[in-house]
Amino acid sequence: MKRIRQTVVIKTSPHEVYEALMDAKKHSLFTGSKAAISRAVGGKFSVWDNSISGINLELVPDEKIVQSWRMDDWPEGQYSKVTYQLDKTAGGTKITFTQTGVPEEAYEDVKQGWYDYYWDPMKKMLEK
Repeated sequence: MKRIRQTVVIKTSPHEVYEALMDAKKHSLFTGSKAAISRAVGGKFSVWDNSISGINLELVPDEKIVQSWRMDDWPEGQYSKVTYQLDKTAGGTKITFTQTGVPEEAYEDVKQGWYDYYWDPMKKMLEK
């Protein structure tokens, strides 16, 4: 199992970043795909037209999201853990992102995927 750690700054408030990740309509806007997201701890989420799913483990509005997370082509029962830490900075919001438990064979694709399918499109939507 591998670990991904990325830091990204988006020129907007922590609230806007939190909402982009946790509001199904906003999530769908920047990803261009269907999303169903519970806003409750213990609630389920499904994004990217059901190709990614999991459970909310910890939610601190505008500050932190921790989720059990898996891709649909991973072995049955295989989950990773993602943590989005949101901190207000002079330049906007610093996202400190960590994902642990990524299968070795998926590591490079998942690592690059966060930039291609999350950080870059989120910046386009939120940095107006």
